[in-house]
Formats: sequence, structure tokens, C-alpha cells
Amino acid sequence: MEVRINEPMSRHTSFKAGGTAAWFAQPETAGELSALTVACKKTGASWYVVGNGSNLLVSDSGFDGLIINTCRLNRLEVSEDSLTAGAGVLLSKAAAEALKAGLTGLEFAAGIPGSTGGAVVMNAGAYGSEIKDVLKSVTVLTEDRRVEKIPAEELELGYRTSAIAKCGWIVLEAEFSLKKGDPSEIRARMDDLAARRREKQPLEYPSAGSTFKRPEGYFAGKLIEDAGLKGFSVGGASVSEKHAGFVINRGDATASDIYKLCKEVRRKVFETFGVSLELEVKLLGKFEEE
Repeated sequence: MEVRINEPMSRHTSFKAGGTAAWFAQPETAGELSALTVACKKTGASWYVVGNGSNLLVSDSGFDGLIINTCRLNRLEVSEDSLTAGAGVLLSKAAAEALKAGLTGLEFAAGIPGSTGGAVVMNAGAYGSEIKDVLKSVTVLTEDRRVEKIPAEELELGYRTSAIAKCGWIVLEAEFSLKKGDPSEIRARMDDLAARRREKQPLEYPSAGSTFKRPEGYFAGKLIEDAGLKGFSVGGASVSEKHAGFVINRGDATASDIYKLCKEVRRKVFETFGVSLELEVKLLGKFEEE
């Protein structure tokens, strides 16, 4: 298994920004993944698991530890009424395989840019549906390096949260419970959602999707827009003029630009409406407090 040194994380995150990882590895099996975590524990090195990096901002100073990238945990298997996907399988690919098999339930996931592992950890969702709606079980690597299959009902799946991170588990694969459907209807639903995304989201720019969680009783994008922040910029980072809930990299943004912009958006929204926005994007590395 190759372990790279000083790997640029801008290559592995959808923001296309940030510094390097001291070490970077892409295990292909649970055994290899386990060996990496054991090595880190023995040496005292920090480690962090990423999938497609679609919900992650790595600081410009990078990460002084090991990034474990799950993209090679890519088993994908379809049965009569279920689909099993490795942690590194893109949700778009899983949804496409479900369509091919005439299975309905994953249409909402077709346009989510993340991988299966990350989507399960954060209970990703879109257009009124969430991973928990179709998740049957998750196979994880536990902290004591056992491979266990956990039923979905034991994962405490909520809005952008689950018990997986709290328990120190690493997702290996997930099984989804789907239903037989009409392929033409499934395709039509996927096409409709794709069109809605293209119309309303700034897909032409690097971003991490919805930057902030939805505050109870509000919509983050609406609050940001009403605070007059559409188009607001810090360096190469901007609040999208197409959808204020998205922070975008216009091409040369640093992680610091993105972080400072997010802090200013939070400050302005709280000052204007008294609502505290919480980042949906995960931060990795050291970010300077202003």
C-alpha cells in the first residue's frame, strides 16, 4: 500500500483549497485500514478519514498526520431489493446502479457529490429525503479493530448527524433497502432533481454544497441573502449570487479566505437576525481566530 508524503489536499476536497497532509493513504481492504490506524496509535500520529472530500475544509497549514482516503473501498453489489456500497463509492454511482437495476429510493442521492461513507456518517439528504430513509445497515471498523454490522436503527441518525463518529467507528460499507420501480419513472425523477440543482446551485464553482446547517425554523440561505450578503467576498471566496447558502471558490481562494468569509457571514446574520449559523462543513487543521 502506497503512503504519500505531503499530499496536497486541494486535490481531494471539493473546495479545491487547503494545505498538505503529512501522510496520505488509500487502503483497499478493512485489514489495510486497520493496519494504518494501529500504526498511528503506536506512533502517536493523528489520523482522519475522508471520502470524496465534499464536506471538508483543510487549513492552509495542512494536516500534520495521516489522511486515510476510502475511495478504494469501492465494492458495489445489487440484489433483488437492496444495494450494498463500499464507503468510497460515490452516491451518484450508487444511484446510477440502482436505476440500472430498476430500484427506487436513491434518486435524491444522485446529485449529492459525496461518497457513501461520509453520507452515512452525516445522514446526508436533499429534496426532502435522507440517507436514514433507505439505510438498512452499516458495516464498520470499531475502535478495537473489529468488523461489525450495525442496524440502521442503532445509529441515532438525525439531521446531519449519527452515532458513528461519536463511537469512533469507520464506515466500511452500507446496505440500502430499496424497492422495485419503473426505470423510466426513476430516471424522470433523477432528471428533474438534476435540473433543479443546475438551476438553483452554483455547480460551476468549487464548493462544499450547503455551507451551513439549517437553523430550526429558518433557511440558512434565506437569512444570508436577507442580510445582504449575496456576492460578499473575502479574497477568492464568495457567497454565491445564485444561492446564498453556498460559499464558493472563484478560482484562487485559500482555506483562510473561505474560513474568514464564513465567520463574517455568521457574525452578520447573528447581528441582523439573532440567529446563530452552524457550519455544516467540517474543519481540519489549524485556523486562525480573528
